[in-house]
Amino acid sequence: MDQKQRAIRIWQAGVDAVGGHAATTAVLDSIAAPDQILAVGKPAAAMARAALEHFGPKPTLVVTKDDHGRDLPDHVTIIEAAHPVPNSRSLDGGRALREAVEAMGPASHLLLLVSGGASSLAEDLVPGKTLADLEQLNQKLLSEGLDITAMNAERRKLSRIKGGGLLSHFRGDAVTVLAISDVPGDDLNVIGSGIGALPDAPKFQASTQIVASNAIARAAAVDAAKLEGCDVIADEECLHDDYLSVARHLGSRLRDMPKGVMVFGGEPTVVLPKNPGRGGRNQALALALAKEVSGIPGLTIVVGGTDGTDGPAQAAGAVIDGSTWNPTAEEFLNNADSGSYLDQVGALLVTGPTGTNVMDLLVAIRT
Repeated sequence: MDQKQRAIRIWQAGVDAVGGHAATTAVLDSIAAPDQILAVGKPAAAMARAALEHFGPKPTLVVTKDDHGRDLPDHVTIIEAAHPVPNSRSLDGGRALREAVEAMGPASHLLLLVSGGASSLAEDLVPGKTLADLEQLNQKLLSEGLDITAMNAERRKLSRIKGGGLLSHFRGDAVTVLAISDVPGDDLNVIGSGIGALPDAPKFQASTQIVASNAIARAAAVDAAKLEGCDVIADEECLHDDYLSVARHLGSRLRDMPKGVMVFGGEPTVVLPKNPGRGGRNQALALALAKEVSGIPGLTIVVGGTDGTDGPAQAAGAVIDGSTWNPTAEEFLNNADSGSYLDQVGALLVTGPTGTNVMDLLVAIRT
């Protein structure tokens, strides 16, 4: 059996377990029919589709990433915007979300579906701030290697709809928030910079629920590994550090790894040079790990973003082994151009949009 395909299969099982459609569908029986559905984030279309299939046609607005607004009924309003750096359509999306909330009547029920990516995809700026200010802030945050919690705290300072701001405009009776978490700790105040967070002292009934997370994805990958007949050696959320530090920490463990599978989750960070090349944090981590395990036989590692994209790149990440690294890769790694090298050696992991977003997932298999 091809070990690369087995590793990808285990990784994919983790991703499939937290798909936006399935994760949302699983909780809808306990929710009253809403008057309005708003969905924002990378998996927004999958989450909205689940709600519409369950409740029937409802006024629905979906704000999502470019080319992610798929397979929705014609009556749904779809706004696609840029990620990870917002554009003018991000302002259109944020304004549309606020206006939809403001327009709801006093006895209304809102179903708000929130997921990662909303920080960039939807924004309604505080007075005096412009799109140029927003773009500059996001470029700065992405280049400095901050973790998602610190980044989103800075984003909230410019926003009218983050950190509880969106729901502060709600004058109805009840709000149900379902969220797919792409942050450590699954904190609704951090997911999408708090676009689904409750305002202080809300004057409406509120119910919030995390429907998918990295822990759920890892558990499913572990189950898949066991079904493949593999011993599971590790299941940890430990990727929250600079990607080089993560690679050094995991490198020794992977080199000494016995036969079996390790599953790791989280979200490494990257400090970018002035003119970065191609590839996101997963491709950077994959290439750094390739250096750490160079020459090690029988070891295959899949590193990928569960949303199917890795920063601005089309690949989700990469699949590497002991033969991936060679000395020419050093320059690519140093220039934040890991994607170019990994593409040259046929190591990219390409899935397309997955309909979810629960940070990143790493699966290592040793035979």
